[in-house]
Amino acid sequence: MDMTLSETALPFDDIRNLVKSFPGPDEEALGKVRARDAELTKPAGSLGQLEDLAEWLAAWSGKAPPKITRPLVAIFATAHGVAEEGVSAFPSSVNRQMVENFAAGGAAINQICRAYDLGLKVFDLAVDMPTPSITKEDALDEANCAATMAYGMEALAGGVDLVCLGEMGIGNTTVAAAVICGLFGGNAEDWIGRGTGVDDEGLDRKKAAVEAAVARLNGEKDPLEVLRKTGGREIAAMAGLIIAARLQRVPLIVDGFVATAAAAVVYALEPDGLDHCLFAHVSAEQGHRRVLQHMGKEALLDFGMRLGEGSGAALAAGIAKAAAEMHSGMATFATAGVSGKEG
Repeated sequence: MDMTLSETALPFDDIRNLVKSFPGPDEEALGKVRARDAELTKPAGSLGQLEDLAEWLAAWSGKAPPKITRPLVAIFATAHGVAEEGVSAFPSSVNRQMVENFAAGGAAINQICRAYDLGLKVFDLAVDMPTPSITKEDALDEANCAATMAYGMEALAGGVDLVCLGEMGIGNTTVAAAVICGLFGGNAEDWIGRGTGVDDEGLDRKKAAVEAAVARLNGEKDPLEVLRKTGGREIAAMAGLIIAARLQRVPLIVDGFVATAAAAVVYALEPDGLDHCLFAHVSAEQGHRRVLQHMGKEALLDFGMRLGEGSGAALAAGIAKAAAEMHSGMATFATAGVSGKEG
């Protein structure tokens, strides 16, 4: 699938055309997995959601039995001008420090990737150059937003066959809340939470920032316009990666609240556009459960996490890998010489 953005059309028109060309699930691969599952040495349905995961992997990769050989956690790191308005418990300098921590192998995500044998790449989206504060100016213009989405699409290079969304950016739960509020409505307090642990005064500033950002939209509901005006580079890049994964038939796992804001943009463009996505976990951010419900999505895990970094998605990837291995490696009743269920 050619995902090159044209030089003649408006950049967002190219994005919309890509979304219109989304393929559906591979029904042949799905049928093969269901047929094989009926012959495996276990009672039908006894592995519960693990069986659903095997079907999901086959349907969206086109592989039966499903295989995961090149899983990747892609972390998009950037900076936000709104962080200077006291909406986070941590300063923006943490962005660069955490990028260096990822590179040194010292972050939580490094340990999860090591435990589950997952690849990890960190994409530096001008982490030392914050976007303008969304309370006062648009975060991005159309060309830069589309280019950042295209950059996110490139994360699939190298034969990745399962991708996990991750992000790093002080202040980005505020930005994510603004994007979701702009897309789906409601009040700012419906979508905000304490992020990295902001105090009550900081939470009030966060509410005011989201209200100001959404007010600047002046009723604009176009998903890509909401993204560029109230979002950030990491949300744009993750939205681009979601689109590319669908077009290239790569199953994708969405992490927490901020990654779900990127998914919400794609959902608002095409409600069936997230069928290739697994939502890893319910974040401790109170708005996350609400937005999942709004989109009719259920998360795999509920561990009370709110770290970001793709940490929840990586945990879910470990479970997906186990589901694929069980389906592909388990013996059938015939090959194992085990008696099947009597009629």
